[in-house]
Amino acid sequence: MSKGKLEKFADLDRYDNVFQHPYSTMKDVVFDMRGHWREQYFHNPNPIVVELGCGKGEYTVELAKLYPDFNFIGVDIKGARLWTGATQALKEGMKNVAFLRTNIEIIDRFFAAGEVQELWLTFSDPQMKNPRKRLTSTFFLERYRHFLTDGATIHLKTDSNFLFTYTTLLAERNHLPVLFRTEDLYHDPNIKDDPILSIQTYYERMWMDRGLNIRYMKFRLPHDGQLEEPEVEIELDEYRSYRRDKRSSKERAF
Repeated sequence: MSKGKLEKFADLDRYDNVFQHPYSTMKDVVFDMRGHWREQYFHNPNPIVVELGCGKGEYTVELAKLYPDFNFIGVDIKGARLWTGATQALKEGMKNVAFLRTNIEIIDRFFAAGEVQELWLTFSDPQMKNPRKRLTSTFFLERYRHFLTDGATIHLKTDSNFLFTYTTLLAERNHLPVLFRTEDLYHDPNIKDDPILSIQTYYERMWMDRGLNIRYMKFRLPHDGQLEEPEVEIELDEYRSYRRDKRSSKERAF
């Protein structure tokens, strides 16, 4: 029988690779390790890669295995989900992995300017009804600029055509350099030998079982320039989100 939520939260409280600071505890509080992740936790000078909305943390852990010379931090507000990846990383003695339980809206409170080199957004909620909440919106990109190095790489991996199209249009409107883009990650001949294909999350496998293409793009985020939202109508995804009974009655959104 799997552990219950209370047991998992008790584990997280004692795990030394998990930092729990939801919004409710961060009001007028400064995160002590902000700007000092390398020396105080990782104890190395290697680049830092952050995954936002990491869920069970399996993608963070697998990336850390593939790239041992990088430091990885998985971020999610759901502690019971984080427990899976955090537990695995501890059991396997992985020193280049950490997890942060917090709200992504305040993510810039945890990293100093230029402290993070790459960002992964894996299967984020497309937020079709609320542009401000999309993790590739100008609202969030401006926050990322506070702690990403100038021109840092942002990876987007998604099953949502809506979010993929929105992000593509946003990158075009703001002349953000797109390094790679594919609408069918696992059938694109240009990347068939990439080790990144070996990593599939729990939710990703569910989407693929439903016959959905996995879309992927990576682009750079320069510090200069005012970011603007794309003012283009985008057709909403036809399917319902995992474990959600309702979706917008609208057919299109900006």
